[in-house]
Amino acid sequence: MNVLIADDEELARRLIREYLRSHDDLQIAGESETGLDTVIQIEALQPDLIFLDIQMPEMTGLDILEITGRRHGVIFTTAYDQYAVKAFDLHAVDYLLKPFSQQRFDEAVSKAKKTIRNTAAGNYTANETAASTQNNLQQVLAAATEASQRLLIRDRGIVHALPLSDIDYIEAQDDYIVIHSGEKSWMKTQSLSDIEKQLNPAKFVRVHRSYLLGLHALTGFERSSKDSQSACLKSGVKIPVSRSGYERVRSLLG
Repeated sequence: MNVLIADDEELARRLIREYLRSHDDLQIAGESETGLDTVIQIEALQPDLIFLDIQMPEMTGLDILEITGRRHGVIFTTAYDQYAVKAFDLHAVDYLLKPFSQQRFDEAVSKAKKTIRNTAAGNYTANETAASTQNNLQQVLAAATEASQRLLIRDRGIVHALPLSDIDYIEAQDDYIVIHSGEKSWMKTQSLSDIEKQLNPAKFVRVHRSYLLGLHALTGFERSSKDSQSACLKSGVKIPVSRSGYERVRSLLG
């Protein structure tokens, strides 16, 4: 299994390298010191396992997961126990609270190896575990998104922090989503269902199988046919609304 060590502290990376010596089946594929470099290396190396620091220059570990869409094979490392209490109570993935011992390190690695190998072998129980891990990671990211009130988007190597209040609607297109903000739009490799889980359901509503609407951008509805309606947005854009989507919006707006 290939391993990526992402931490801005040389001493922390050195400790992980030292602890990895007792794991002959794990090979260090790369190391990174900054958030953006970590994003680049995750996409280039596709490591099986990542030791990911929470606090890094340029962006946090959670930001990195959001940008890359990574939802598996991650062991967080952090010196801040509040993260352990607030985020990792969900048991989304294992975490190592600095300073950690060889024994604690080995426990986390053993857990990661078991999940990765059994999932690769097609073990049903392991797949359930992996699905649960992905779901819990999504909860962690949703909490982080709500707290920061912005969504990270990488476009041509530049990371944009887009305020949630600037997002009019999000549209599904094949394997991508298109995030619309006024006259600008950004494409992101993510499913509409995943981004929906990451956003506050009281503020962003699935109004159609292919559209997620920001309620702050809504001005009203107009009937487009006998059985369908369109949502009229402040930008002048109109998007289709299903019957169930219309009922969801009505229930929220009273």
